[in-house]
Amino acid sequence: MFQIMWTFSIYVEWVAKFLQLFMVIKIGETKSIVSLYLFVLCSYRALYVLNWIYRYYFEGFLDMIAFVAGCVQTILFGAGVFFIYFHLHRIRGLYGNA
Repeated sequence: MFQIMWTFSIYVEWVAKFLQLFMVIKIGETKSIVSLYLFVLCSYRALYVLNWIYRYYFEGFLDMIAFVAGCVQTILFGAGVFFIYFHLHRIRGLYGNA
């Protein structure tokens, strides 16, 4: 039962973060603090992946569900933060003043 609840919490966390990212992309504009928040969320998940790699190397422990979900979250959030930064801030910032 504990493993099922743990897995469910990982997927709920992913869905909640993904919906935040989706809404920022859908609206098409964001404040700097929101972009920073999404960047920190992506960094947080990337550090978790590094923690799992460290634990596997030194302790021999690997939770495959958490590792795969963390990698997917990090990749999607990295792509989303990249899109937000370069599309919404850089591109619109350059052409918005023209």
